[in-house]
Amino acid sequence: MRYVSTRGGVAQTPLADALAAGLASDGGLFVPARLPRWTGGDAPPETLAGTGLRLLAPFFEGDILADALPAICAEAFAIPLPLVPLHGEGDFVLELFHGPTAAFKDFGARFLAGCLQRLPRADGREVTILVATSGDTGAAVAGAFHRRPGFRVLILYPDGRVSPRQAHGLEAWGDNVEALRVAGSFDDCQRMVKAALGDAALRARHPLAAANSISLGRWLPQAVYYADAALRHRAASGRTLNLVIPTGNLGNAMAALLARAMGMPIGEVVLASNANRALPDFLAGADYAPQPTVATLANAMDVGAPSNIERLRWLEPDDAALRADLRAQAVADDAIRATIGAAASRHGIVPCPHTACALHVLERLRADGATGDWAAVATAHPAKFEGTVEPLVGHAVEVPDALAHLLARPARARRIEATDAALHGVLDLAGATP
Repeated sequence: MRYVSTRGGVAQTPLADALAAGLASDGGLFVPARLPRWTGGDAPPETLAGTGLRLLAPFFEGDILADALPAICAEAFAIPLPLVPLHGEGDFVLELFHGPTAAFKDFGARFLAGCLQRLPRADGREVTILVATSGDTGAAVAGAFHRRPGFRVLILYPDGRVSPRQAHGLEAWGDNVEALRVAGSFDDCQRMVKAALGDAALRARHPLAAANSISLGRWLPQAVYYADAALRHRAASGRTLNLVIPTGNLGNAMAALLARAMGMPIGEVVLASNANRALPDFLAGADYAPQPTVATLANAMDVGAPSNIERLRWLEPDDAALRADLRAQAVADDAIRATIGAAASRHGIVPCPHTACALHVLERLRADGATGDWAAVATAHPAKFEGTVEPLVGHAVEVPDALAHLLARPARARRIEATDAALHGVLDLAGATP
């Protein structure tokens, strides 16, 4: 399998090289040169790792990492993946937050770390992993690479725009992980990372890799949990699973669309956005245009220029066909609050603000007459957003053990301006340190 850029400006590239580069040299995102089809039949494999191995094997075919794929899958997918029934016939929540940092990003971050750890490096130099985060990605990447020899991690996050517990989870690692509080928005952080990855002179001084959903190593494995959930639901019920997915940078939703395009029994996919309306407006018929980021309660989705729009248009290049197949609905903060407050009695769960967006959209769909089985995707544990959730539900939210351990660690971060020069300065200073 070879990989090409969404912008068409690079030659077909081996997977290992695409993983090492992160971003294509023309500024586009890597995608497979051909879309493989699922050949594993209707019966789900025994384990999530088994589903991962079958689903991802075609993407690794002929690559130097192919022989390591079973071990990479075993490491990355050793996380529970419950599909929990809600109060309502055919309604479920797919819980993706049972990893070490209590967010769905743990799956992809662990997979990427396993891949990059196994890539040969001729010069033996340390690789710096750059990650822009709107809340959860940074902690997952930090956890996946913490104390891995040969790697340094720089986490860029928007100062004051993540929850206190999210910020602590970004800052509490130390060792080979450093958090950078950027004086700007998530889109500033993402732009800075993309600019660094596209700067040939900078990369000559510092080997760099990306860990956002722009990376193949983050995007591809996220298709696995959707494939596994859909296969198991079909086997148990004989019915297709429809999905409502909270959406910011579009990587998680693109993983579900990839799994469906490969032949998984996934029905309709509906995107749940917050007040950042770039995707809802585009899918409703407006020309696509990045928008200024709006700060919301669902802060991890505060993205005005979702990078994975390029992969979405690669998968379905005709806008009319895309709009006929995919919907997105925006959810305001007032609706998020109301959904969190009513979720225990209405659905039997306490959601985080992002999951609440999906639940609210599911409620709208049912009110509009939607039938079939639907799963709202739960992307993070509510304990990460206690300042928002607990006043609305009227009680403390129990903190998972892994998150409690992380919150007990000391935390620190460096504040930088939202400029390329500021990030270059951090990189160069580290590179000059013996």
